[in-house]
Amino acid sequence: MDKIIGTVNGIDFTMGSALLELSYLIAALLFVFGLKLLSHPETARRGNLWAAGGMLLAMITTTLLHKNANGDGIPLANVWIIMAAIGVGSAIGWIVARKVKMTAMPQLVSLYNATGGAASALVALLEFPNAQAGDIGSLLVTILGLIIGAIAFSGSMVAYGKLDGKVGDIMAGYMKYINVILLAGTLALGAYIIISGQQPDELGWAIYTLFAAALLYGVLFVMPIGGADMPVVISLLNSFTGIAAAMAGFIYNNEAMILGGILVGAAGSILTLLMCKAMNRSLLNVIIGSFGGGGTAIDREKGIIKEISLSDAAVLLSYSQKVAIVPGYGLAVAQAQHIAHELDTLLEGKGVEVRYAIHPVAGRMPGHMNVLLAEADVPYEKLVEMDDINPDMPNIDVVVVIGANDVVNPAALDDPSSPIYGMPIIMAHQAKNIIVMKRGMGKGYAGIENFLFFNDKTRMLFGNAKDSLQKLVAEIKSM
Repeated sequence: MDKIIGTVNGIDFTMGSALLELSYLIAALLFVFGLKLLSHPETARRGNLWAAGGMLLAMITTTLLHKNANGDGIPLANVWIIMAAIGVGSAIGWIVARKVKMTAMPQLVSLYNATGGAASALVALLEFPNAQAGDIGSLLVTILGLIIGAIAFSGSMVAYGKLDGKVGDIMAGYMKYINVILLAGTLALGAYIIISGQQPDELGWAIYTLFAAALLYGVLFVMPIGGADMPVVISLLNSFTGIAAAMAGFIYNNEAMILGGILVGAAGSILTLLMCKAMNRSLLNVIIGSFGGGGTAIDREKGIIKEISLSDAAVLLSYSQKVAIVPGYGLAVAQAQHIAHELDTLLEGKGVEVRYAIHPVAGRMPGHMNVLLAEADVPYEKLVEMDDINPDMPNIDVVVVIGANDVVNPAALDDPSSPIYGMPIIMAHQAKNIIVMKRGMGKGYAGIENFLFFNDKTRMLFGNAKDSLQKLVAEIKSM
């Protein structure tokens, strides 16, 4: 039998419980250390490993050392089931992460958010019958875990579908009113369950209705949100998953779950607010989907599309002093990040200063372009944020836009009818020359025309981004 080694605030501590608490402290430190390393691309991989090590430690010690109120540990048969589940889940996660393409990384993140939200919601659903009527604290964390977890699950699944092109937008104006009514009803039902004073077994109808309402709200909450806002929504849903995990931790009084959930929730919330600030919008504005589109359309002619040959593009770039590359989702789709790095290295060898202009919401998730370029070993110092490079844009000889669209669209500045009106953009139109690499004249994720392509300073280089860059590199080398 595990001997009692001390008592703190009336609670007896055994050697096993002391080791368990120590492991949670170590796991929390590893989470914080890993999160710190994740702040820089050069150390991000190690940060993931340290944080994963902390989570593995917490799972193993909980399985082996946790005891219930009667002092009984987890039955051996259940231990083997838990270990097998951890092994199978880890193997599936490893295989999926290794096989997924960089372009599908946002979808994978959404799927991971969904699984985390579902796990937390199911914990709340399963533990609700064990809650005590009148225990406001216990009921509160259970209900919050259920609501937030269910919203994170269904909302993330819709986000996954939208990112993968399987689900379209529902942009009807009345959707925000439906969402407000549904959210108010969901919260009211949750409050009723908490303060009713009824036993949990008498509220079976209410808890399942609440679960269904939260799932429905998650779907309807994400459906109206446009493509330009999806990176913000992914970050927000990630914070929801963390908060739901923290609620599950409170249900089980598990410090590791609480600390891990708080870290994820806080990090996701801070990132969401920072991205909203970078886009010059409020979080409420993002959530209700009212991004521009309310003004009068400006009347302007499209102009003429002008193309540029590979040889002319090679000469223009080679004899420039300053070049800025604006990467977008098209770069990721073409897997052209490595050849883009080869181009910037080649130009720097000719004395050209090359930088990458990074928009906060370029791609499909926060930091998508940073991760993509880090994979190609592009030095972090070359990645310049939008606010830092825009003031220097009039001095840049050539801007090369590779697969980006909405983040360089001047409609955000001067077209009140545009759905992206008010969103800060990279001021590519202010550069002396603009080369746009695109497969065709297709519209961006927001589905609107980009008049940058008709600018007098713009030349189009049509074709797959990777193929075009390879030919351009070969042309420069032959000069």
